[in-house]
Amino acid sequence: MLEESARSNGGLKRNLSVYHLIALGIGAIVGAGIFVITGQAAAEYAGPALTISFVISAIGCILAGLCYSEFSAMIPVSGSVYAYCYTTMGEFLAWFIGWTLILEYLFACSAVASAWSGYMINMLNGWDIYLPQHISQSVFKYTSEGWSLTGSLINFPAVFIVGIVTSLLMGGIKQSAIINNVIVAIKVGVILLFIGFGLSVILAPDFDLKSNWTPYIPPNTGVFGEYGWSGIFRGAALVFFAYLGFDALSTAAQETKRPQSDMPRGILISLGICALLYIAVTAVLTGIVHYKELNVEAPIGVAIDKAHTLAWLSPFIKLGAIAGLSSVILVMMLGQSRIYYSIASDGLLPQPLAKIHPERGVPRNATIVAGVLTALIAGLFPLQVLNELVSIGTLMAFSIVCICVIILRKTRPELKRPFRVPFVPAIPILGAVICIAQMVALPWVTWARLIGWTVLGIIVYFLYSIKHSKLN
Repeated sequence: MLEESARSNGGLKRNLSVYHLIALGIGAIVGAGIFVITGQAAAEYAGPALTISFVISAIGCILAGLCYSEFSAMIPVSGSVYAYCYTTMGEFLAWFIGWTLILEYLFACSAVASAWSGYMINMLNGWDIYLPQHISQSVFKYTSEGWSLTGSLINFPAVFIVGIVTSLLMGGIKQSAIINNVIVAIKVGVILLFIGFGLSVILAPDFDLKSNWTPYIPPNTGVFGEYGWSGIFRGAALVFFAYLGFDALSTAAQETKRPQSDMPRGILISLGICALLYIAVTAVLTGIVHYKELNVEAPIGVAIDKAHTLAWLSPFIKLGAIAGLSSVILVMMLGQSRIYYSIASDGLLPQPLAKIHPERGVPRNATIVAGVLTALIAGLFPLQVLNELVSIGTLMAFSIVCICVIILRKTRPELKRPFRVPFVPAIPILGAVICIAQMVALPWVTWARLIGWTVLGIIVYFLYSIKHSKLN
């Protein structure tokens, strides 16, 4: 099974180089996390110590990234964790993680589309263009009192961007990668402008940095996850969503020219660059603005408004945010369609999802289904609920990859491994522990939603998947 999966390309075209992979990784990682979630996590959970949260998440991601690198070089196929689990733990557990990946990618794409909508509406308002309220926000909202209707019919901007991205992906992986490269150059340039000029503000002799950074770790309020060290870990669990991109990167292994060498480099280099950018932006953001003022849809915009000398940066920041979020949706949608394709190729989802366009070399039906489902979720549900569901799904996937490395080293030690995780089992165990610790920090309602999704997945498996499985 392992040897066959490594040889087969299934009709997908190998067009991606290591530079495409790094750009895809940055394109997927730098987005909603840096432009939206930093503000929410700082305001509600960690305060200025969100930088520590990002470091904790980065350590967990680097450890998991090493494990991803071993698998993606050894088993260069679409499907990410699903494919790795299929070859190490069997079909049922692979279906379980594949179903979790569907949750992760579907809600990640939807969450970023929702964030894109917020920035686009903000920019349009600045041009005195106002969309009607009934087509510019989610249909549902969620508060401590439960679910309620907003009165809106659909979040049209979120649906619109998903439609545009789906059309781009239908054009082929090479075209999508070129467009992503351009977008990545724009958003990284904008982020570096914010970091550079933001540092000049907070390091100025007349700026009172101490008032915003003191106390650096706000005292816990008595509620688990609200400031203090429990808040830092709760913040780390939330911002883990921001690092999701390198998981999406591994779904492109089957379309990479030299996956054995390029996938590990693409994953680890893009992850390292993005971790540094996240930590720097968080430090500047909480330095300019008091953390309690950052629970808004556009926290970097608030920082620009607060530092009057940076007002000229405002249109560039909005452009960078819109470009950045667009590239995240692009890579997440790519990953989501490849997950559907990989699972369908094994017979666990309907076979039409495994069909490849004969000329463009893309899974056409899987891409269309991913676009329709993402547009529906993005148009209906609010950003906050989507974020936490994505985080718990991501953390679970990373934990399983770490565990799979240990299992396969024991069961198939003779396999050729172009990239090897050092210090096994210590590094995989530590990676799994850090991920599980962050899962524990998430609220019980997020766990309840994950359990509900899992139960639904088990029902689908026994009613459909097991009857159509290629193994049967």
